[in-house]
Amino acid sequence: MRTTARVTVAMAVLAASVLVQTLITAQSRPAAPGFTPPRTPWGHPDLSGIYTNKDETNTPLERPDQFKGRSAEDFSAADLEKLAKERQAVAAKIAGGIGGAETGAGPTHWYEHLKGNGSRAWLITDPPDGKLPPMTPQAMKREAAYALLNDARNGEGRADSWLDRSLYDRCITRGLPGSMLPAIYGNSYQIVQSPDSVAIRYEMIHETRVIPLDGRAHINRGIREYLGDARAHWDGNVLVVETTNFTNKTHMGYNNRYNSEKYTLVERFVPVAANRLQWQVTINDPDTWTKPWTFTMPLIRDDSQQVFEYGCHEGNLGLEHILSAARAEERAAGARR
Repeated sequence: MRTTARVTVAMAVLAASVLVQTLITAQSRPAAPGFTPPRTPWGHPDLSGIYTNKDETNTPLERPDQFKGRSAEDFSAADLEKLAKERQAVAAKIAGGIGGAETGAGPTHWYEHLKGNGSRAWLITDPPDGKLPPMTPQAMKREAAYALLNDARNGEGRADSWLDRSLYDRCITRGLPGSMLPAIYGNSYQIVQSPDSVAIRYEMIHETRVIPLDGRAHINRGIREYLGDARAHWDGNVLVVETTNFTNKTHMGYNNRYNSEKYTLVERFVPVAANRLQWQVTINDPDTWTKPWTFTMPLIRDDSQQVFEYGCHEGNLGLEHILSAARAEERAAGARR
């Protein structure tokens, strides 16, 4: 079981700063005319607080084929409510198979997607048709090579060693923006601000990004990181985060397509109401996608969704059992010969 998280290293680094947590967040509709977010003591828009996007857990990234020819803006509140109930029913039907009572992804009472309401019919806003752009020829060749290797990126496949398992299996990272995309549980995020940086703490995989605001240049292009190298600036009231220097060992989190080292990410945290942010994300990877694409979702300020410790390693025998089960299957197969 997870226990309430203690202050992280990044929080300790920023503790000397005055941290004012006020009600600022975002939603998926345009900013309300005249909305002015409060300010920190040093004059920046104050986005600090605890957020969740758990209601988007059942919202697909792409436009479902059943809605071909329709725009996401065509859906009324009543349409979205009906769609949410349909998706909740599907989630409830498969919940036991995900983790059951006490196994797999945890007990089903953790599962936040069982009540996901959804603010949109789908998340992609560009291209306008709501579909991912085509993959590049080199990306399709890369994906085919992964398939031939029977890799374990999706929690399946070979388990000859821990290196065959995904970074998520190994409790390292879900990648970006995957770490902030809603999953079946663990959809809490904390934003902490200081005059020269912003920290974003993710409940899932206990990751923290400390993002400079002081105008410094990106690190040397030869240095690659799982979460990339992020730099932020203010565009009026909007926090813009530009991230480069990714490895080619992670993927965005929804479609399990690995990115290349040319991958760049631009996030815009738009304060639109007293308890909402609109999170807009543009992905540009010319070695993977034929053109950039963008999705959006709301982050809702909710102090009841406190960030819990993600106890992924301590006392967790999941990876050990994956490897030992693979060895047992091999022995059983040998005995049948």
